[in-house]
Amino acid sequence: MKLYYSPGACSLSPHIALREAGLAFEPVLSNLKSHTLPDGADFYGVNPLGYVPMLELDDGTRLREGPAILQYIADLAPSKNLAPANGTLPRYRLQEWLTFIGTEIHKTFSPLFNPAMPEEAKKISRDKLASRFKWLDGELKDKQYLMGDRFGVADGYLFTVTNWAKAMNIDLAGYPNLVAYRERVAARPAVQESTKAEGLLK
Repeated sequence: MKLYYSPGACSLSPHIALREAGLAFEPVLSNLKSHTLPDGADFYGVNPLGYVPMLELDDGTRLREGPAILQYIADLAPSKNLAPANGTLPRYRLQEWLTFIGTEIHKTFSPLFNPAMPEEAKKISRDKLASRFKWLDGELKDKQYLMGDRFGVADGYLFTVTNWAKAMNIDLAGYPNLVAYRERVAARPAVQESTKAEGLLK
């Protein structure tokens, strides 16, 4: 398999999942500014939408969109318990978390990365993020991970998008449960391997 990624982007979450699952894969660096690959090829030839992650299977089939990729990875390694079994209520709870992270956290960060976005619009995003972080902080009280005591693919996703807070000058210190949760996730060997491989951790 190949994982097309950009350092620190949302593709870090399937990178973490692949290492947690113990699956063999080839990471392929994708330059999202020039939309080129290491060999000079046009990344739009891989993903016409121009963003990561993109997972290419051994038969050439390509799967895009992080939450779908995460569940696919988890299902390739069921013994790792990175996702509940399909058809169970806990699986839908996982999908609930993946949807929340994608729509309420991930996409709310997006305007902050856009230099053309007016400051008034950025303030709206920061205020929304603050309300979502406050809610998350409550949800993480007395919990090791989002689904309970076991790490799952949603945890890698939440860790990835909350990493962006520092770059956007958003202080998470007011959310102690979220901070402690992030520290637990960051300490996992697969997370450290992934962040080191992407040049995010020296």
